[in-house]
Amino acid sequence: MQLAHVSIDQLSVSAINMRHSKRAPDISDILPSVRARGVLVPLLIRPNGTPDTFEIVAGRRRYFAAKTVADERGEAEPLPCAIMEDGDDADALEASLIENIAREDPDEVSQWETFTRLIKEGRSIADIAATFGLTEPQVKRILALGDLLPKIREAYRREEIDKETVRYLTMASKAQQKDWLALFADPDSRAPRGWQLKQWLFGGQSIATKVALFPIADYPGLIVSDLFGEESYFADADLFWQKQNEAIAATREAYLEAGWAQVVALEPGQYFHSWDYEKTPKKKGGKVIITVSQRGEVEAHEGYLSRKEARRARAEGETADEAEPPAKPSRPELTGPLQNYVDLHRHAAVRTALLDHPGVALRLMLAHAIVGSSLWTVRVEPQRAANEAVAASVAACKAQAAFAEKQRTVLALLGTLDEDGPVTGGNGDDFALASVFARLLALPDDDVLRVLALVMAETLSAGSAIVEALGNHLGLDMHGWWQPDDAFFDLLRDRHVANEILADIGGRVVADGNSSEKVKTQKKIIRDFLAGENGRQKVDGWLPRWMAFPVSSYTNRGGFRTADQWAKVQTLFVSE
Repeated sequence: MQLAHVSIDQLSVSAINMRHSKRAPDISDILPSVRARGVLVPLLIRPNGTPDTFEIVAGRRRYFAAKTVADERGEAEPLPCAIMEDGDDADALEASLIENIAREDPDEVSQWETFTRLIKEGRSIADIAATFGLTEPQVKRILALGDLLPKIREAYRREEIDKETVRYLTMASKAQQKDWLALFADPDSRAPRGWQLKQWLFGGQSIATKVALFPIADYPGLIVSDLFGEESYFADADLFWQKQNEAIAATREAYLEAGWAQVVALEPGQYFHSWDYEKTPKKKGGKVIITVSQRGEVEAHEGYLSRKEARRARAEGETADEAEPPAKPSRPELTGPLQNYVDLHRHAAVRTALLDHPGVALRLMLAHAIVGSSLWTVRVEPQRAANEAVAASVAACKAQAAFAEKQRTVLALLGTLDEDGPVTGGNGDDFALASVFARLLALPDDDVLRVLALVMAETLSAGSAIVEALGNHLGLDMHGWWQPDDAFFDLLRDRHVANEILADIGGRVVADGNSSEKVKTQKKIIRDFLAGENGRQKVDGWLPRWMAFPVSSYTNRGGFRTADQWAKVQTLFVSE
Protein backbone atom coordinates (compact mmCIF):
# COMPACT_ATOMS: atom_id res chain seq x y z
CA MET A 1 0.00 0.00 0.00
CA GLN A 2 1.34 3.43 -0.98
CA LEU A 3 0.69 6.71 0.85
CA ALA A 4 0.41 9.92 -1.17
CA HIS A 5 -1.45 13.23 -1.49
CA VAL A 6 -3.94 13.07 -4.38
CA SER A 7 -5.78 15.95 -6.06
CA ILE A 8 -9.48 16.03 -5.24
CA ASP A 9 -10.23 16.19 -8.99
CA GLN A 10 -8.68 12.73 -9.44
CA LEU A 11 -11.08 11.09 -6.96
CA SER A 12 -14.58 9.65 -7.21
CA VAL A 13 -16.63 7.44 -4.87
CA SER A 14 -16.42 3.73 -5.59
CA ALA A 15 -19.58 1.68 -5.84
CA ILE A 16 -17.96 -0.76 -3.42
CA ASN A 17 -17.83 1.92 -0.70
CA MET A 18 -20.14 0.82 2.11
CA ARG A 19 -21.74 4.28 2.15
CA HIS A 20 -22.06 4.72 -1.61
CA SER A 21 -25.26 6.39 -2.81
CA LYS A 22 -26.26 9.11 -5.27
CA ARG A 23 -27.29 11.44 -2.43
CA ALA A 24 -24.54 13.46 -0.74
CA PRO A 25 -23.94 12.27 2.86
CA ASP A 26 -24.59 14.25 6.05
CA ILE A 27 -21.23 15.86 6.88
CA SER A 28 -22.42 18.40 9.47
CA ASP A 29 -20.55 16.67 12.32
CA ILE A 30 -17.15 16.57 10.60
CA LEU A 31 -17.35 19.73 8.46
CA PRO A 32 -16.18 22.13 11.25
CA SER A 33 -13.12 19.94 11.87
CA VAL A 34 -12.28 19.74 8.15
CA ARG A 35 -12.72 23.52 7.84
CA ALA A 36 -10.37 24.11 10.77
CA ARG A 37 -7.74 21.40 10.21
CA GLY A 38 -8.32 19.77 6.86
CA VAL A 39 -8.54 16.02 6.27
CA LEU A 40 -6.24 14.30 8.79
CA VAL A 41 -7.01 10.58 8.27
CA PRO A 42 -6.03 9.25 4.81
CA LEU A 43 -8.80 8.09 2.46
CA LEU A 44 -8.57 4.50 1.26
CA ILE A 45 -8.52 4.51 -2.57
CA ARG A 46 -7.63 2.28 -5.52
CA PRO A 47 -7.02 2.84 -9.25
CA ASN A 48 -10.28 2.82 -11.23
CA GLY A 49 -8.86 1.85 -14.63
CA THR A 50 -8.46 5.37 -16.02
CA PRO A 51 -4.92 6.82 -15.87
CA ASP A 52 -4.24 9.07 -12.85
CA THR A 53 -7.74 8.65 -11.40
CA PHE A 54 -8.87 6.72 -8.32
CA GLU A 55 -12.04 5.56 -6.63
CA ILE A 56 -12.70 5.95 -2.91
CA VAL A 57 -13.15 2.67 -1.10
CA ALA A 58 -13.38 4.28 2.35
CA GLY A 59 -13.56 7.95 3.35
CA ARG A 60 -16.59 9.13 1.38
CA ARG A 61 -17.76 11.66 4.01
CA ARG A 62 -14.28 13.15 4.36
CA TYR A 63 -14.20 13.53 0.56
CA PHE A 64 -17.53 15.40 0.47
CA ALA A 65 -16.48 17.60 3.41
CA ALA A 66 -13.23 18.48 1.61
CA LYS A 67 -15.18 19.33 -1.57
CA THR A 68 -17.49 21.63 0.45
CA VAL A 69 -14.53 23.46 1.96
CA ALA A 70 -12.89 23.73 -1.48
CA ASP A 71 -16.08 25.28 -2.93
CA GLU A 72 -16.21 27.78 -0.02
CA ARG A 73 -12.58 28.88 -0.43
CA GLY A 74 -12.28 28.64 -4.19
CA GLU A 75 -9.29 26.30 -4.00
CA ALA A 76 -8.71 22.67 -3.07
CA GLU A 77 -5.80 21.06 -1.27
CA PRO A 78 -4.68 17.52 -2.20
CA LEU A 79 -6.07 14.88 0.16
CA PRO A 80 -3.93 12.30 2.03
CA CYS A 81 -4.68 8.85 0.60
CA ALA A 82 -3.68 5.23 1.09
CA ILE A 83 -3.59 3.66 -2.40
CA MET A 84 -4.54 -0.02 -2.53
CA GLU A 85 -3.22 -2.39 -5.14
CA ASP A 86 -5.69 -3.77 -7.67
CA GLY A 87 -7.65 -6.57 -6.01
CA ASP A 88 -11.08 -8.11 -5.86
CA ASP A 89 -14.19 -6.40 -4.56
CA ALA A 90 -14.37 -8.60 -1.45
CA ASP A 91 -11.03 -7.32 -0.17
CA ALA A 92 -12.03 -3.72 -0.89
CA LEU A 93 -15.38 -4.11 0.86
CA GLU A 94 -13.70 -5.62 3.92
CA ALA A 95 -11.26 -2.70 4.05
CA SER A 96 -14.15 -0.24 3.76
CA LEU A 97 -16.03 -1.87 6.64
CA ILE A 98 -12.98 -1.85 8.92
CA GLU A 99 -12.03 1.74 8.10
CA ASN A 100 -15.54 3.08 8.70
CA ILE A 101 -15.72 1.89 12.31
CA ALA A 102 -16.40 5.01 14.44
CA ARG A 103 -13.14 6.66 15.43
CA GLU A 104 -12.09 9.92 17.02
CA ASP A 105 -10.04 12.43 15.02
CA PRO A 106 -6.46 12.54 16.35
CA ASP A 107 -5.23 15.63 18.16
CA GLU A 108 -2.39 17.12 16.11
CA VAL A 109 -0.73 18.73 19.12
CA SER A 110 -0.67 15.37 20.91
CA GLN A 111 0.79 13.83 17.75
CA TRP A 112 3.45 16.55 17.72
CA GLU A 113 4.40 15.70 21.30
CA THR A 114 4.77 12.03 20.37
CA PHE A 115 6.60 12.63 17.09
CA THR A 116 9.03 15.04 18.75
CA ARG A 117 10.02 12.38 21.29
CA LEU A 118 10.54 9.87 18.49
CA ILE A 119 12.75 12.30 16.54
CA LYS A 120 14.90 12.78 19.65
CA GLU A 121 15.23 9.00 19.89
CA GLY A 122 16.57 8.83 16.34
CA ARG A 123 13.45 7.91 14.35
CA SER A 124 13.24 9.43 10.85
CA ILE A 125 10.24 11.15 9.29
CA ALA A 126 9.81 8.19 6.95
CA ASP A 127 9.76 5.78 9.92
CA ILE A 128 7.09 7.83 11.70
CA ALA A 129 4.98 8.11 8.55
CA ALA A 130 5.06 4.33 8.06
CA THR A 131 4.32 3.56 11.71
CA PHE A 132 1.31 5.88 12.00
CA GLY A 133 -0.09 5.45 8.49
CA LEU A 134 0.56 9.04 7.44
CA THR A 135 2.30 10.64 4.49
CA GLU A 136 5.66 12.31 5.04
CA PRO A 137 4.23 15.81 4.29
CA GLN A 138 1.65 15.20 7.04
CA VAL A 139 4.35 14.28 9.54
CA LYS A 140 6.39 17.36 8.61
CA ARG A 141 3.34 19.57 9.01
CA ILE A 142 2.71 18.17 12.49
CA LEU A 143 6.38 18.56 13.45
CA ALA A 144 6.21 22.18 12.32
CA LEU A 145 3.93 22.83 15.31
CA GLY A 146 7.17 22.77 17.31
CA ASP A 147 8.01 26.14 15.75
CA LEU A 148 5.00 27.68 17.52
CA LEU A 149 4.91 29.36 20.91
CA PRO A 150 3.23 27.09 23.50
CA LYS A 151 0.23 29.44 23.89
CA ILE A 152 -0.44 29.27 20.15
CA ARG A 153 -0.19 25.47 20.18
CA GLU A 154 -2.68 25.26 23.04
CA ALA A 155 -5.10 27.61 21.28
CA TYR A 156 -4.87 25.36 18.21
CA ARG A 157 -5.51 22.31 20.37
CA ARG A 158 -8.69 24.02 21.63
CA GLU A 159 -9.65 24.76 17.99
CA GLU A 160 -9.56 28.52 18.62
CA ILE A 161 -7.18 28.85 15.65
CA ASP A 162 -7.89 27.27 12.26
CA LYS A 163 -5.55 25.15 10.19
CA GLU A 164 -4.68 27.81 7.60
CA THR A 165 -3.74 30.35 10.26
CA VAL A 166 -1.55 27.85 12.10
CA ARG A 167 0.20 26.93 8.86
CA TYR A 168 1.28 30.52 8.33
CA LEU A 169 2.21 30.94 12.00
CA THR A 170 4.65 28.03 11.72
CA MET A 171 6.48 30.14 9.13
CA ALA A 172 6.62 33.16 11.44
CA SER A 173 9.56 34.10 13.62
CA LYS A 174 9.21 34.03 17.40
CA ALA A 175 9.00 37.84 17.40
CA GLN A 176 6.17 37.77 14.84
CA GLN A 177 4.36 35.09 16.83
CA LYS A 178 4.58 37.21 19.99
CA ASP A 179 3.17 40.21 18.09
CA TRP A 180 0.33 38.07 16.69
CA LEU A 181 -0.38 36.50 20.08
CA ALA A 182 -0.70 39.96 21.65
CA LEU A 183 -3.36 40.88 19.06
CA PHE A 184 -5.07 37.50 19.54
CA ALA A 185 -5.27 37.99 23.32
CA ASP A 186 -6.51 41.59 23.11
CA PRO A 187 -10.36 41.67 22.97
CA ASP A 188 -10.24 45.10 21.30
CA SER A 189 -7.89 43.95 18.50
CA ARG A 190 -8.41 41.69 15.52
CA ALA A 191 -5.56 39.25 15.00
CA PRO A 192 -5.12 38.57 11.26
CA ARG A 193 -6.04 35.04 10.19
CA GLY A 194 -5.78 32.97 7.03
CA TRP A 195 -4.82 34.95 3.93
CA GLN A 196 -4.87 38.17 5.97
CA LEU A 197 -2.19 36.67 8.22
CA LYS A 198 -0.18 35.74 5.13
CA GLN A 199 -0.30 39.36 3.98
CA TRP A 200 0.55 40.53 7.49
CA LEU A 201 3.60 38.26 7.58
CA PHE A 202 4.89 38.44 4.02
CA GLY A 203 2.99 41.13 2.13
CA GLY A 204 4.82 44.02 0.51
CA GLN A 205 8.26 45.14 1.51
CA SER A 206 7.43 46.83 4.83
CA ILE A 207 10.25 45.94 7.20
CA ALA A 208 10.05 46.83 10.90
CA THR A 209 12.94 48.80 12.37
CA LYS A 210 13.12 46.43 15.34
CA VAL A 211 14.55 43.66 13.12
CA ALA A 212 17.61 45.69 12.10
CA LEU A 213 20.99 44.31 13.19
CA PHE A 214 22.58 47.68 12.47
CA PRO A 215 22.13 50.90 14.52
CA ILE A 216 19.04 52.79 13.34
CA ALA A 217 21.12 55.98 13.25
CA ASP A 218 23.17 54.43 10.41
CA TYR A 219 20.10 54.16 8.17
CA PRO A 220 20.03 57.25 5.91
CA GLY A 221 16.50 56.75 4.51
CA LEU A 222 13.02 57.58 5.82
CA ILE A 223 11.30 55.70 8.65
CA VAL A 224 7.50 55.48 8.70
CA SER A 225 4.88 54.09 11.08
CA ASP A 226 3.02 50.85 10.38
CA LEU A 227 -0.76 50.42 9.94
CA PHE A 228 -1.33 49.71 13.63
CA GLY A 229 0.87 52.57 14.79
CA GLU A 230 2.73 50.21 17.10
CA GLU A 231 5.91 49.81 15.07
CA SER A 232 8.03 51.87 12.73
CA TYR A 233 9.20 50.68 9.32
CA PHE A 234 11.96 51.37 6.82
CA ALA A 235 10.51 53.17 3.81
CA ASP A 236 13.28 51.98 1.42
CA ALA A 237 13.47 48.17 1.47
CA ASP A 238 16.48 48.01 -0.85
CA LEU A 239 18.44 50.38 1.38
CA PHE A 240 17.47 48.31 4.42
CA TRP A 241 18.68 45.07 2.83
CA GLN A 242 21.96 46.68 1.90
CA LYS A 243 22.59 47.65 5.53
CA GLN A 244 21.16 44.38 6.92
CA ASN A 245 23.31 42.19 4.68
CA GLU A 246 26.39 44.11 5.79
CA ALA A 247 25.38 43.46 9.41
CA ILE A 248 24.75 39.75 8.70
CA ALA A 249 28.21 39.46 7.15
CA ALA A 250 29.70 41.12 10.24
CA THR A 251 27.77 38.75 12.49
CA ARG A 252 29.08 35.78 10.53
CA GLU A 253 32.66 37.01 10.86
CA ALA A 254 32.18 37.52 14.60
CA TYR A 255 31.05 33.91 15.03
CA LEU A 256 34.03 32.64 13.04
CA GLU A 257 36.39 34.74 15.13
CA ALA A 258 34.76 33.27 18.25
CA GLY A 259 35.88 29.81 17.15
CA TRP A 260 32.85 28.32 15.40
CA ALA A 261 33.95 25.88 12.70
CA GLN A 262 31.37 27.04 10.16
CA VAL A 263 28.65 29.65 9.91
CA VAL A 264 25.94 29.02 7.31
CA ALA A 265 23.61 31.86 6.28
CA LEU A 266 20.46 30.45 4.66
CA GLU A 267 18.73 32.23 1.79
CA PRO A 268 16.05 34.75 2.86
CA GLY A 269 12.79 32.90 3.44
CA GLN A 270 14.45 29.49 3.90
CA TYR A 271 13.33 27.92 7.18
CA PHE A 272 15.37 26.19 9.86
CA HIS A 273 13.63 22.97 10.91
CA SER A 274 15.17 21.66 14.11
CA TRP A 275 14.07 18.09 13.44
CA ASP A 276 16.48 17.94 10.48
CA TYR A 277 19.44 18.77 12.78
CA GLU A 278 21.13 17.53 15.91
CA LYS A 279 22.33 19.82 18.68
CA THR A 280 26.15 19.70 18.60
CA PRO A 281 28.55 21.78 20.74
CA LYS A 282 31.14 24.07 19.18
CA LYS A 283 34.07 21.92 20.28
CA LYS A 284 32.60 18.95 18.40
CA GLY A 285 32.18 20.80 15.13
CA GLY A 286 28.75 22.32 15.64
CA LYS A 287 27.79 25.01 13.16
CA VAL A 288 25.88 28.26 13.43
CA ILE A 289 22.87 28.42 11.12
CA ILE A 290 21.69 31.97 10.38
CA THR A 291 18.15 32.35 9.06
CA VAL A 292 16.71 35.50 7.51
CA SER A 293 12.96 35.93 7.10
CA GLN A 294 11.34 37.77 4.21
CA ARG A 295 10.60 40.55 6.71
CA GLY A 296 14.27 40.95 7.54
CA GLU A 297 14.34 39.18 10.91
CA VAL A 298 17.60 37.39 11.63
CA GLU A 299 17.99 34.44 13.98
CA ALA A 300 21.21 32.57 14.77
CA HIS A 301 20.85 28.87 15.72
CA GLU A 302 24.08 27.97 17.52
CA GLY A 303 25.52 24.49 17.69
CA TYR A 304 23.84 22.31 15.06
CA LEU A 305 24.80 19.66 12.52
CA SER A 306 22.51 18.01 10.03
CA ARG A 307 21.58 14.51 11.14
CA LYS A 308 23.69 13.04 8.34
CA GLU A 309 26.73 15.11 9.36
CA ALA A 310 26.22 14.19 13.01
CA ARG A 311 26.12 10.46 12.23
CA ARG A 312 29.25 10.74 10.10
CA ALA A 313 31.04 12.70 12.82
CA ARG A 314 30.21 10.04 15.40
CA ALA A 315 31.30 7.23 13.09
CA GLU A 316 34.60 8.84 12.15
CA GLY A 317 35.26 10.30 15.59
CA GLU A 318 35.60 13.78 14.14
CA THR A 319 36.06 16.53 16.65
CA ALA A 320 36.92 20.14 16.14
CA ASP A 321 39.74 21.70 18.12
CA GLU A 322 38.38 24.19 20.54
CA ALA A 323 39.24 27.68 19.35
CA GLU A 324 41.33 30.07 21.37
CA PRO A 325 39.13 32.34 23.46
CA PRO A 326 38.79 35.83 22.01
CA ALA A 327 40.95 38.53 23.47
CA LYS A 328 39.37 40.43 26.32
CA PRO A 329 38.40 44.02 25.48
CA SER A 330 40.38 46.82 27.09
CA ARG A 331 39.09 48.13 30.42
CA PRO A 332 36.63 51.02 29.97
CA GLU A 333 37.45 54.42 31.40
CA LEU A 334 34.43 54.36 33.71
CA THR A 335 33.20 51.35 35.61
CA GLY A 336 29.49 50.60 35.51
CA PRO A 337 28.79 52.07 38.97
CA LEU A 338 30.86 55.18 38.22
CA GLN A 339 29.01 55.74 34.93
CA ASN A 340 25.75 55.40 36.85
CA TYR A 341 26.97 57.96 39.41
CA VAL A 342 27.83 60.49 36.68
CA ASP A 343 24.57 59.91 34.80
CA LEU A 344 22.35 60.43 37.85
CA HIS A 345 24.07 63.61 38.98
CA ARG A 346 23.85 65.14 35.50
CA HIS A 347 20.22 64.08 35.27
CA ALA A 348 19.36 65.69 38.62
CA ALA A 349 20.89 69.02 37.60
CA VAL A 350 19.31 69.13 34.11
CA ARG A 351 15.78 68.28 35.21
CA THR A 352 15.91 70.90 37.98
CA ALA A 353 16.98 73.56 35.48
CA LEU A 354 14.20 72.47 33.12
CA LEU A 355 11.56 73.49 35.69
CA ASP A 356 12.37 77.16 35.05
CA HIS A 357 11.85 76.86 31.28
CA PRO A 358 8.27 75.68 30.56
CA GLY A 359 8.49 76.64 26.88
CA VAL A 360 11.47 74.32 26.43
CA ALA A 361 9.68 71.62 28.43
CA LEU A 362 6.63 71.87 26.14
CA ARG A 363 8.79 71.31 23.08
CA LEU A 364 10.66 68.46 24.72
CA MET A 365 7.40 66.76 25.69
CA LEU A 366 6.19 67.09 22.12
CA ALA A 367 9.46 65.64 20.76
CA HIS A 368 9.02 62.62 23.05
CA ALA A 369 5.43 62.17 21.88
CA ILE A 370 6.60 62.20 18.26
CA VAL A 371 9.71 60.01 18.53
CA GLY A 372 9.36 58.11 21.81
CA SER A 373 12.11 57.03 24.18
CA SER A 374 12.85 54.30 26.70
CA LEU A 375 10.33 55.97 29.08
CA TRP A 376 7.75 57.12 26.51
CA THR A 377 5.44 54.97 24.42
CA VAL A 378 2.96 56.87 22.23
CA ARG A 379 0.98 55.02 19.56
CA VAL A 380 -0.98 56.27 16.58
CA GLU A 381 -4.71 55.43 16.66
CA PRO A 382 -4.83 52.57 14.09
CA GLN A 383 -8.44 53.23 12.99
CA ARG A 384 -9.01 49.49 12.68
CA ALA A 385 -12.01 48.81 10.45
CA ALA A 386 -14.34 45.83 10.90
CA ASN A 387 -14.26 45.10 7.17
CA GLU A 388 -13.11 46.50 3.82
CA ALA A 389 -16.35 48.44 3.25
CA VAL A 390 -15.97 50.33 6.53
CA ALA A 391 -12.30 51.04 5.75
CA ALA A 392 -13.20 52.38 2.30
CA SER A 393 -15.98 54.55 3.73
CA VAL A 394 -13.68 56.15 6.32
CA ALA A 395 -10.86 56.61 3.81
CA ALA A 396 -13.20 58.48 1.44
CA CYS A 397 -14.88 60.70 4.02
CA LYS A 398 -14.43 64.49 4.05
CA ALA A 399 -12.96 64.58 7.56
CA GLN A 400 -10.24 62.08 6.68
CA ALA A 401 -9.17 64.14 3.66
CA ALA A 402 -9.09 67.37 5.69
CA PHE A 403 -7.03 65.69 8.40
CA ALA A 404 -4.51 64.37 5.87
CA GLU A 405 -4.03 67.87 4.45
CA LYS A 406 -3.31 69.36 7.88
CA GLN A 407 -1.06 66.40 8.63
CA ARG A 408 1.07 67.21 5.58
CA THR A 409 1.31 70.83 6.76
CA VAL A 410 2.69 69.72 10.12
CA LEU A 411 5.15 67.34 8.44
CA ALA A 412 6.39 70.32 6.45
CA LEU A 413 6.86 72.33 9.67
CA LEU A 414 8.99 69.48 11.00
CA GLY A 415 11.05 69.38 7.82
CA THR A 416 9.77 65.99 6.59
CA LEU A 417 8.13 67.07 3.33
CA ASP A 418 8.91 63.79 1.57
CA GLU A 419 7.32 61.68 4.27
CA ASP A 420 3.74 60.51 3.84
CA GLY A 421 2.27 59.19 7.05
CA PRO A 422 1.66 59.97 10.71
CA VAL A 423 3.83 62.37 12.67
CA THR A 424 3.91 60.19 15.78
CA GLY A 425 4.95 56.54 16.15
CA GLY A 426 8.74 56.93 16.26
CA ASN A 427 11.10 54.14 17.30
CA GLY A 428 12.62 55.81 20.34
CA ASP A 429 15.92 56.61 18.66
CA ASP A 430 17.94 59.10 20.74
CA PHE A 431 19.38 60.90 17.71
CA ALA A 432 15.94 61.31 16.12
CA LEU A 433 14.58 62.63 19.43
CA ALA A 434 17.30 65.27 19.61
CA SER A 435 16.74 66.22 15.96
CA VAL A 436 13.00 66.76 16.43
CA PHE A 437 13.61 68.68 19.67
CA ALA A 438 16.05 71.00 17.85
CA ARG A 439 13.48 71.59 15.10
CA LEU A 440 10.76 72.43 17.65
CA LEU A 441 13.05 74.89 19.45
CA ALA A 442 13.35 76.80 16.18
CA LEU A 443 9.56 77.09 15.69
CA PRO A 444 7.38 79.91 17.09
CA ASP A 445 4.80 79.08 19.74
CA ASP A 446 1.85 79.12 17.31
CA ASP A 447 3.48 76.50 15.07
CA VAL A 448 4.45 74.37 18.07
CA LEU A 449 0.81 74.37 19.19
CA ARG A 450 -0.27 73.30 15.68
CA VAL A 451 2.13 70.36 15.90
CA LEU A 452 0.86 69.58 19.40
CA ALA A 453 -2.77 69.53 18.22
CA LEU A 454 -1.90 67.17 15.35
CA VAL A 455 0.03 64.82 17.66
CA MET A 456 -2.89 64.73 20.10
CA ALA A 457 -5.32 64.07 17.23
CA GLU A 458 -3.21 61.21 15.83
CA THR A 459 -3.06 59.52 19.24
CA LEU A 460 -6.73 60.02 20.16
CA SER A 461 -8.26 56.61 20.90
CA ALA A 462 -11.28 55.84 18.68
CA GLY A 463 -14.49 54.83 20.45
CA SER A 464 -13.35 56.29 23.78
CA ALA A 465 -15.10 58.54 26.28
CA ILE A 466 -12.64 61.34 25.53
CA VAL A 467 -13.90 61.50 21.93
CA GLU A 468 -17.39 62.13 23.28
CA ALA A 469 -16.07 64.71 25.72
CA LEU A 470 -14.14 66.57 23.02
CA GLY A 471 -16.99 66.52 20.49
CA ASN A 472 -19.42 67.99 23.00
CA HIS A 473 -16.96 70.50 24.42
CA LEU A 474 -16.11 71.76 20.93
CA GLY A 475 -19.78 71.82 19.86
CA LEU A 476 -18.96 69.68 16.84
CA ASP A 477 -21.64 69.60 14.11
CA MET A 478 -21.33 66.32 12.22
CA HIS A 479 -23.59 67.49 9.36
CA GLY A 480 -20.60 68.92 7.56
CA TRP A 481 -18.45 65.80 7.97
CA TRP A 482 -20.69 62.81 7.25
CA GLN A 483 -22.99 61.68 4.46
CA PRO A 484 -24.93 58.38 4.35
CA ASP A 485 -23.19 55.84 2.08
CA ASP A 486 -23.54 52.21 1.00
CA ALA A 487 -21.39 50.95 3.88
CA PHE A 488 -23.79 52.57 6.39
CA PHE A 489 -26.87 50.97 4.84
CA ASP A 490 -25.14 47.57 4.48
CA LEU A 491 -24.45 47.60 8.22
CA LEU A 492 -28.03 48.67 9.13
CA ARG A 493 -29.67 45.26 9.68
CA ASP A 494 -32.02 45.71 12.67
CA ARG A 495 -35.65 46.10 11.56
CA HIS A 496 -36.74 47.96 14.70
CA VAL A 497 -33.86 50.45 14.40
CA ALA A 498 -34.50 50.90 10.68
CA ASN A 499 -38.14 51.68 11.45
CA GLU A 500 -37.14 54.33 14.03
CA ILE A 501 -34.80 55.92 11.48
CA LEU A 502 -37.64 55.89 8.95
CA ALA A 503 -39.77 57.75 11.50
CA ASP A 504 -36.96 60.31 11.89
CA ILE A 505 -36.85 60.92 8.15
CA GLY A 506 -40.37 60.27 6.83
CA GLY A 507 -42.51 60.72 9.92
CA ARG A 508 -44.23 58.32 12.30
CA VAL A 509 -47.16 57.64 9.97
CA VAL A 510 -44.87 56.35 7.23
CA ALA A 511 -42.84 54.34 9.77
CA ASP A 512 -45.91 52.71 11.34
CA GLY A 513 -47.27 51.88 7.90
CA ASN A 514 -44.10 49.95 7.10
CA SER A 515 -43.28 48.52 10.54
CA SER A 516 -43.89 44.93 9.42
CA GLU A 517 -41.84 45.26 6.24
CA LYS A 518 -38.45 43.63 5.91
CA VAL A 519 -35.45 45.74 6.85
CA LYS A 520 -34.39 45.73 3.19
CA THR A 521 -37.67 47.40 2.19
CA GLN A 522 -37.45 49.98 4.97
CA LYS A 523 -33.89 50.87 3.98
CA LYS A 524 -35.06 51.37 0.39
CA ILE A 525 -37.72 53.84 1.59
CA ILE A 526 -35.13 55.70 3.70
CA ARG A 527 -32.88 55.99 0.62
CA ASP A 528 -35.81 57.28 -1.44
CA PHE A 529 -36.43 60.07 1.10
CA LEU A 530 -32.74 61.04 1.17
CA ALA A 531 -32.52 61.11 -2.63
CA GLY A 532 -36.03 62.49 -3.30
CA GLU A 533 -36.91 59.56 -5.55
CA ASN A 534 -39.99 57.39 -6.20
CA GLY A 535 -42.38 60.15 -5.13
CA ARG A 536 -40.77 60.78 -1.74
CA GLN A 537 -40.06 64.35 -0.65
CA LYS A 538 -36.30 64.86 -0.40
CA VAL A 539 -34.87 65.21 3.12
CA ASP A 540 -31.59 67.14 3.37
CA GLY A 541 -29.05 67.15 6.15
CA TRP A 542 -30.28 64.07 7.96
CA LEU A 543 -27.93 62.77 10.67
CA PRO A 544 -28.35 59.52 12.66
CA ARG A 545 -28.67 60.05 16.39
CA TRP A 546 -25.51 57.97 16.83
CA MET A 547 -23.48 60.51 14.84
CA ALA A 548 -24.59 63.65 16.68
CA PHE A 549 -22.97 65.39 19.64
CA PRO A 550 -24.44 64.82 22.16
CA VAL A 551 -25.15 61.23 21.18
CA SER A 552 -28.44 59.39 21.70
CA SER A 553 -29.94 56.02 20.75
CA TYR A 554 -33.04 54.81 18.92
CA THR A 555 -34.08 52.12 21.41
CA ASN A 556 -33.89 51.47 25.13
CA ARG A 557 -32.27 48.07 24.64
CA GLY A 558 -28.88 49.25 25.91
CA GLY A 559 -25.52 47.94 24.73
CA PHE A 560 -24.74 51.15 22.84
CA ARG A 561 -21.16 51.77 24.01
CA THR A 562 -20.85 55.38 22.86
CA ALA A 563 -24.01 56.47 24.69
CA ASP A 564 -22.95 54.59 27.83
CA GLN A 565 -19.55 56.31 27.80
CA TRP A 566 -21.04 59.78 27.41
CA ALA A 567 -23.58 59.13 30.18
CA LYS A 568 -20.70 58.45 32.60
CA VAL A 569 -18.80 61.68 31.90
CA GLN A 570 -21.35 64.22 30.65
CA THR A 571 -21.95 65.77 34.10
CA LEU A 572 -18.27 66.74 34.19
CA PHE A 573 -18.67 68.94 31.13
CA VAL A 574 -21.86 70.83 31.94
CA SER A 575 -21.33 74.59 31.63
CA GLU A 576 -22.01 76.64 34.73
